[in-house]
Formats: sequence, structure tokens, C-alpha cells
Amino acid sequence: MKQIKTIFKAFIILVFVSACTDNENLEFLENIPAPTNISALLEITQDNSGLVTITPNADGAIFFDVFFGDLNEEPAKVEQGKSVSNIYAEGSYDLKIVAFNAVGDTTEFIQPLIVSFNAPQNLIVDIENDASTSKQVNITANADFATTFEFYSGEQGVTQPVLTGNIGDTINYQYVDAGVYDVRVVAKGGAIETTEFTASFEVTQILAPLTAAPNPSNRTAEDVVSIFSDAYTNVTLDELPTDWSVTNFEATTIENNNVWKLTNLDFLGIVTNYTNGIELSTMEKMHIDYWVPEGTTNGLSVKIVNTIDGGEGEASLGETIGGTWQSIELDITAFDEGDLSNKEKITQLLIDSDGVAGVVYIDNFYFYKESSLPSTFDDGLLTNGDFENGSDSWLVGVDDNSAAPVVTENGNTFYSVNVTNANPSEPFQVNVSQKLEIVQGNTYTLTFDAWSDRSRSIIAGIGLSGGAFTNDSQTVAITATRTTYTLTLSSAEFGAADARVLFDLNGENGMVNIDNVSLIRGLGNLLTNGNFENGSDSWLVGVDDNSAAPVVTENGNTFYSVNVTSANPSEPFQVNVSQKLEIIQGNTYTLTFDAWSDRDRSIIAGIGLSGGSFTNDSQTVGITATRTTYTLTLSSAEFGAADARVLFDLNGENGLVNIDDVSLSLN
Repeated sequence: MKQIKTIFKAFIILVFVSACTDNENLEFLENIPAPTNISALLEITQDNSGLVTITPNADGAIFFDVFFGDLNEEPAKVEQGKSVSNIYAEGSYDLKIVAFNAVGDTTEFIQPLIVSFNAPQNLIVDIENDASTSKQVNITANADFATTFEFYSGEQGVTQPVLTGNIGDTINYQYVDAGVYDVRVVAKGGAIETTEFTASFEVTQILAPLTAAPNPSNRTAEDVVSIFSDAYTNVTLDELPTDWSVTNFEATTIENNNVWKLTNLDFLGIVTNYTNGIELSTMEKMHIDYWVPEGTTNGLSVKIVNTIDGGEGEASLGETIGGTWQSIELDITAFDEGDLSNKEKITQLLIDSDGVAGVVYIDNFYFYKESSLPSTFDDGLLTNGDFENGSDSWLVGVDDNSAAPVVTENGNTFYSVNVTNANPSEPFQVNVSQKLEIVQGNTYTLTFDAWSDRSRSIIAGIGLSGGAFTNDSQTVAITATRTTYTLTLSSAEFGAADARVLFDLNGENGMVNIDNVSLIRGLGNLLTNGNFENGSDSWLVGVDDNSAAPVVTENGNTFYSVNVTSANPSEPFQVNVSQKLEIIQGNTYTLTFDAWSDRDRSIIAGIGLSGGSFTNDSQTVGITATRTTYTLTLSSAEFGAADARVLFDLNGENGLVNIDDVSLSLN
């Protein structure tokens, strides 16, 4: 088998080589993932004949070898989407399914099969509502002498089974409407007789978010007027809700995050204060996060009112989208259509529904200005590279029990130490480090800001945190002027899970201040907010400039996350996250990212145009439940644009997709 597989793979590559021109890159052949999510649907004929039809399926497969598990030792070759039949005597069998991808890589799967001419007995059915997908029902059936089972949904006008599954497997059915249904499960074996299960089952709709809203970006206090958010200091409200509100109001929490729950919402009234109101005239944007159940069509809007000088303005939150948190950003000019005298004395705010909405969750309701926002900082592979979380992750030398000294000036936190007894022969005696994995054989880009009270030098680099302390470092001259330094470093001679970024400072006397430290695998990151620590900033849904990619925060780490529940392999771009940037035609780029899922599945990653022909260079990547770093070499030989993009197409298969630490560098 191994020899046949090798010959097959060589043949496929030869075909590609013959079809390609001299300058086309065939590296993608080695990056095609092995097939995943292998299954085989069994259908047994109910005539005591033992005839079983086998339909194999797998993500990334083009054909299968089906070993029947009986006396027939030769496999049947079956194309993806096709079936094969075999006649079995009564008994238990283990079918072996070998899935082949386009270059001959294989994955194997064992499918148990029971063939019996007795009617199924001891049928046990488990039906439950899915915990994370609204109106989805999961059905599992087990029975003696059964091979398959059929599920009848009980929906009006639907008389045929809506799904068929193998005994012991779990199948999923998505209802259109919640409600009580008379469902039926029919267990089938090789006998003519079947066994049935019937029950009344309530299909439920998820009426509350399962996760907290995305964390807002870091902003200075003077740039924000926050009505309600855990991220900022909120203004004092005189009335919440007002006695003239038409809604039920509840302050609750989701994942320890405070939210407002509004039921039977017509409108929620909020009074800031009737004396001076709040000043919004210097703000540039309004932000609000909302969550409504799937199927909600009520339009939502926000109204601001000035009862001192007179007038009000109202802004729509756009088309209502249910089932996920929606982060809405509106320009403050959206409130200019009304008759507001000014935005300097806003005394009332209203959250309004077009008709009565059953339930609406609200979070992160605030106004802000962008003009003095801190620049977006991406620390790449590091944690807390801008020291805004103090000493977190930064050590004195390699002492895990130490904390690097930091100071805060004018709202900015940075590392600071004053060397008074220099020792040029042992510059590491005053040192700051952060431990992280360094993979041997890579190129890294280290970027940092540094300044002193005089002209002096420091040593910066990457290396081991023990043993021989092998490293690649450079001497950098710093001055009293804060300056950004960029070093290209190599891990050709070392690598470890607990390696480090290092700064040795004891070679000369004088103050050393360090800030905004970033380490990127490759020759620098062309992306903004590649680690998603500024939430959705710069990341779009598809190519929609007005969208915001969904992100979540877990254990202090923010990353992109989406759950694909209705895959469309022919249009995988229907669920997509992108960041627009300039791609120069004729170059080679390295795309690096971390990705993981709740199962084995594949995604498409690459670079390309954001319009027109959408020309791109992309690769299919197999991801698993283990967070893994992937590195792709991509070419812009056939395209280039100022508004090109990095892209991830995710709708080819079902399953959760998490993405973090995205870096694009020019080779």
C-alpha cells in the first residue's frame, strides 16, 4: 500500500508539473492537508438480503478505498459523493475507510456495522437542544440488531425523514421555528420489521448570549464619555431606567461582564442629569454592542435629547442581526438629522425599538473621539509589549519570581532602570527579559522604543534562558530622544519553549527606558492589530468596510472567533475575515498565524484583491482543537493593489474557527 501511495503521489505531482509554467510555485502541493472528518453513511435494504449501501465522506478527499470487513479482501474504490454496495451475512463487521486527498495523502477510519435479520430491539433515543446553536436538535439512537435510524421532525407538511444516521452516531437537525413537535425515530436493520420511537419534544431558541460582548479598545479617559461599560469610568446617571420607560430592565452579568437585559422593549429612557447634561460635542463616534435572538427584525435606534437648550437627534443601528453580539460604530453626525440645538448638554438618552422587541441585551454604550487615541500597538509574539499591564510577563534576567521595574508618566507605562555601576564585562547583570518560544531556524524582527538621559548603548536580542545562554543580539546606541529601533535576528543555532527576548543594560551607566517591544516571526508585520488586542480594529467581515470582525476575550487574551454552522464548500468566502493593506505585485510574502477549532476542519488563508476578480494566492490549511502556528509562503505575482488584503475563508466546513497572532511579512 505504501509503495502504491508513493507512486500515486508522484504521478499527481508530475501531472501538476506538466501543466504548470516554469515560474509557477508548486509548494502548495505539500501544504494540501490530509483528509479529515471521515464518515460513512450505511443504508441497509430491509428485505433480509443483507445488502448494505456505503457512502463515504470526508473533508479534503477526492476518493476512498472501502474495505468491507468480510471475506472480500479487495477494497472498492469510490469517488467522493458516490456509493458502493456489498451483501453481508448476519454478523458484526468493521469497515475500513481510507480517504485520499489530491496528492495521495491518506487518513483511515473504522466504521462498525451490524447486520441482523431480527427486528431492532431495545431502542433508546436521546434528543436534546444544542447548547450553542439556536433551534438545533441533536439526536442519537441506539438499538440491538439495528444499522441505521431515520429522524422525522414533526414539522407540518413534512412526512418523509429529514435525516438518516448510523446507529450510535449523533445527527443534527436545524429547525426554522421553535416550538413543540411530535418527533419520530425509526430504527432499521436488515429485517423487514422496524422499531419506532415517538415523543413530543420542545425545540428551544437561545434567548440570551452565551459569551460576553467584545472588549472595547484601550482609550484615555478624556477621549471617552461612557454611559455603560466595564472598560471605562461611566458617567453618573440620575435615572436608569426612567419611570416613563416602556420596557422591563434588568442589570445582569454574562461571563462576569455587566450587561443590561431589556425585555418587551419599546424604549428605554436614561437621564444623565437635568442640570448641565453631558458634553458630547467634542466626541466623534458612538459605540454600542447589542444582542438579540435569531429572527428578531425590530429596528433599533439611539436617541439623544437636550432638554436645556432644546431638541433631539436619533440614529439607527442599521439592519438588525440576531444570534451574535453586534458592535455598532456610528459617526456622531448621525444625530444631526433632528432639531438638536447642540450636543453640549445631553440630558436624556433613549434606546428605542421599532415595535416591541422580545429581548435585547446591551453593553459597551459610549461616545468617544479618535483624535487623541493611542496608536495601535501590536506586540506580536510577546505579551504586554507596551507595559500597559505593568510588569506582567517581564522579568529581571531569567528569574521567574522577579518583576521588571516600570514607571508611568503622562498615562504611559514603560520599563525604566538607572544603571549606576556599569560592568562592561558582564552587561547581563542588569537585564530585562520576557520568556517565550523561539523556534530554531527562523528569522525574527525585534522592534522597540528606547531612550536615556544621555548617549549610551544597550544590547538587545533573542536567546536561551539557561544552559549556554546562546543568543543572537546586537549593540544599539540610544540617546535622550525616544527612538524606534528595528533588529533582524536569527535563531539558526538555538530554539526552546522557554527562550526569551533580552535586553542587557549594564555595559554603561545611565538611565534606560524601553517601551513598545514587539517580536514578529519573519521580516516585520505589515498588519495592524494582528493579535486582536485592540478588538476588531482593522479586521473586517469579508471586504465590508463598515463591518467589525467578531472577537472574544478568554483569560485576558483577545482573538477572532466564529462558529460555522451551515457550511457551503462551493462558496467558502461567505464566512470570511480580512484586513485590507497594500500588496505590491511581484513579491513573496510570509503569512503566519495561530488557529484552532473544536474539531478537525480546514480553512483557506492567503492574500488577494478585495474587489474585481478577487485574484488571490491562498492555501487550504487543516486545523485541529490544538492551538497551532501555521506559516504560509504566498506570491503576489499576478496581482497587487493599495487596498488588497489578507484573507481567511472559513465557510467550507462546519466548526468553530479561532485565529490569533496574524503576521504578514515581505520576504
